[in-house]
Amino acid sequence: MYYAEELIEEVRSRNDIVDVISGYVRLQRKGSSYFGLCPFHSEKSPSFSVSPGKQMYYCFGCGAGGNVFTFLMEYENYTFPEAVKVLADRSGVDLPEVEYSEEARLQADLKSRLLEIQKKAAKYYYYQLRQPKGRVGYEYLKNRALTDETIQKFGLGYSGQQTKELYQYLKHEGYSDALLKESGLFSMDERSGVYDKFWNRVMFPIMDANHRVIGFGGRVMGDAKPKYLNSPETKIFDKSRNLYGLNFARSSRKGNLIICEGYMDVIALHQAGFSQAVASLGTALTTQQAILMKRYADEVLVTYDSDEAGTKAALRAIPILKEAGLTMRVINMKPYKDPDEFIKNMGREAFQQRIDEAQSSFLFEVEVLERQYNLKDPAQKTAFFDETSKKLLGFSDEIERNNYIEAIAAKYGTGYEALRRKVNQLGLSLGGQAPSPRPRDVSSAKKEKDEGTAASQKLLLTWMISDEQYSRVIRRYIRPEDFSVPLYAEIARMLYEQQDQQGKLNPAGILSRFENAEEQREAAAVFNAQLKQVETREENEKALQETIYKIRQEALNRRGKELAPTDMAGLQKLIQERRELQKLHISLD
Repeated sequence: MYYAEELIEEVRSRNDIVDVISGYVRLQRKGSSYFGLCPFHSEKSPSFSVSPGKQMYYCFGCGAGGNVFTFLMEYENYTFPEAVKVLADRSGVDLPEVEYSEEARLQADLKSRLLEIQKKAAKYYYYQLRQPKGRVGYEYLKNRALTDETIQKFGLGYSGQQTKELYQYLKHEGYSDALLKESGLFSMDERSGVYDKFWNRVMFPIMDANHRVIGFGGRVMGDAKPKYLNSPETKIFDKSRNLYGLNFARSSRKGNLIICEGYMDVIALHQAGFSQAVASLGTALTTQQAILMKRYADEVLVTYDSDEAGTKAALRAIPILKEAGLTMRVINMKPYKDPDEFIKNMGREAFQQRIDEAQSSFLFEVEVLERQYNLKDPAQKTAFFDETSKKLLGFSDEIERNNYIEAIAAKYGTGYEALRRKVNQLGLSLGGQAPSPRPRDVSSAKKEKDEGTAASQKLLLTWMISDEQYSRVIRRYIRPEDFSVPLYAEIARMLYEQQDQQGKLNPAGILSRFENAEEQREAAAVFNAQLKQVETREENEKALQETIYKIRQEALNRRGKELAPTDMAGLQKLIQERRELQKLHISLD
């Protein structure tokens, strides 16, 4: 963490969470909280809650939650230090200069200067598109059915036919040759010296997730080669770790991403209202890009070109996306080659229908496999089912595998039982046993017990931060080490520490001390859990007593298992504590 905890808390406390989030979400007051449509998932009824008392937000629909830092990190894709700086600037808090090593300082300065150059180049290209000599580029974009609004949104531009226009402009702006060479915008040889890499091209600025220009793609005007040219990799541009259009798609809240092959496909889809479209940057999909997509969606719709090259690209992408934990469906573009052509000829509604009808990646793989066989020939049909059965063995979950066996049997006109037996027999011949469900590490009974324990511990923490009277009673009987869930034990320790040092609880301040996003999310769920309403004081006391008894008893049982047989003092203390637990009587007086 870059800044002292006291300074971070000062920044947080000076930025009212309702004020900050109101700049992104339309909120309406209901009781002591504010509600609006969640910005992190698609919904029609407001389930996104912002609590001014707790200075926290929580969505009861998708589980997103946190404090003001978390919100900016999730919504704007900021790092924690970036979120702190933005909110410090907003509230007038002066942050100390972070001390870097000389090498780190030089690298940070270089990246900052390179980002300046890319931004100025983007503005220059955009300006040139609107000039008489940029008419050829502007007409090309208009002929591709792009509106002026879309051209502006994506910052599309034009690089002129002279080979030193941008170079001369940036030199006039005061940039050195050494720095310009690092930008990736220029080439150099002994005969011509330094000259523009992009000329006579429509320009597509490539932006990172935070809307910063990091590189360019250029489409040549005419028949020159290469048709498309991309910036080389630089200190700020890594093709394998970025996606074209992600700066817009990351906030689409559509629940999925559409992965395309080209810039124009992305732009055409966004113009038609499909703002979740992205594209890889002139390379095959990479593992890093798949992991990046997983940050913003759980499902990816693959819409590569419908030709042979596009099909091969889709087949290569499927295992990469699966490895990243994404589910996939494949959109059928036929009879058109790509989304751009499809939208122009069929329109938005037809494309939405294709999304609705998109097939699972497995069935797409089987469909491509089918093209290699003549299913009218009995021998080839048998060979096709042999290969399909091998693919079906890839499902470790028996129910999922049987569902796909049923789907394939229905599609290709073979009996379900016959195909299932074939898959099982193949499994025996290849691996020594028929496919079976993935072995479980624990029994279902133990799993249910563990889940019940975690739920009780979560409930106790929720009670603590909801009512000071509950907190005082709980502290009398429960210690942080009594929580078996590590995260809950850490939260309890922080809450006890706050009460001892500050005399009050500050849940939003606790969240800032968790750097792991998943831990922040889980902690936010604890602080925003809804308590069951009970009618009488006696019912409250009974529920609290039962929960404290359960957690304390389980803690004593754990200690008993860990106790050395020769530790007589420890054993006597354990027996005494168990006797005291039997006399437990909770009163909220």
